[in-house]
Amino acid sequence: QVQLVESGGGLVQSGGSLRLSCAASGSTLDYYAIGWFRQAPGKEREGVGCFSSTDGSTYYADSVKGRFTISRDYAKNTVYLEMNSLNPEDTAVYYCALDNRYAGKFLYRNLDLCVQSGLSQGKYGYWGRGTQVTVSS
Repeated sequence: QVQLVESGGGLVQSGGSLRLSCAASGSTLDYYAIGWFRQAPGKEREGVGCFSSTDGSTYYADSVKGRFTISRDYAKNTVYLEMNSLNPEDTAVYYCALDNRYAGKFLYRNLDLCVQSGLSQGKYGYWGRGTQVTVSS
């Protein structure tokens, strides 16, 4: 059973930066997509970005494009969400999620899995508990 744990959230001033981490454990992962999502108070959860394990491709929502970057440390089995130029509208609980429907399927080894998974929440079967990010004005 896969477990995801987010960390790195906190309080930051507008214009500042934070780096969130998503650590995966419990299973050997080969072909998968990691999605980052967020939910602001009173709003529905929305997609932020996606990372494909196969080729390192990334995809971002328009609202964060150019400010947020997803990367991965393979040795630590951790995916990061680097957030720059934060503004109060970025205040939310941030979640990472895993779509590992491609596990063990060699066919997907060279594909950009973010094309398959995107930011469709229903395609992600494993979720972390979230980490709070608060941006003050």
